[in-house]
Amino acid sequence: MNIVLFGPPGCGKGTQAKRLSAARGWPQLSTGDMLRAAQASGSELGRRVKAVMDRGDLVSDAIVIELIEERLPEAEAAGGAIFDGFPRTVAQAGALDALLAGRGAQVDAVIRLTVDNEELVRRMMKRAAEEGRADDTEEAFRTRLKVYEAQTAPLIPYYQAQGKVKNVDGMGSMETVSAAIAAVLD
Repeated sequence: MNIVLFGPPGCGKGTQAKRLSAARGWPQLSTGDMLRAAQASGSELGRRVKAVMDRGDLVSDAIVIELIEERLPEAEAAGGAIFDGFPRTVAQAGALDALLAGRGAQVDAVIRLTVDNEELVRRMMKRAAEEGRADDTEEAFRTRLKVYEAQTAPLIPYYQAQGKVKNVDGMGSMETVSAAIAAVLD
């Protein structure tokens, strides 16, 4: 089963992806983690990623898809994958659909974690204080939410048209949200 964990920054996607991976044995395909690992590997792809990121540019969809493609054999052996932080745009979703279809697979479910915007801000400000991140200001986070609404939220109708969106209330405890996700998947 291939799952996309979807929602705004701070909704708990990464936390739930880790919990789901531990419970189900599916690899968590986090694009951020994959980009960092590619850079550290020293591979040809890793050198390309490093050059792009060192310039301060965004890594292209083609490179991100290449990173995903490298991890698909692992996901297939495990019986599925958890996509965390990808896709972020409709173009990326289309590319992922094509990549999976070429391997006789598909995105089976999109778990949309819904969290009130003020709760998201509260969570991010708490995390910034705990981690001592001076760059994580409320203003910067609210800008990230606007970017999410403009670029990533359009994925909801894309996946709704395929009948794959499953809404989960992300306002509860980690355990409550995990149980709700499990209920949707089972």
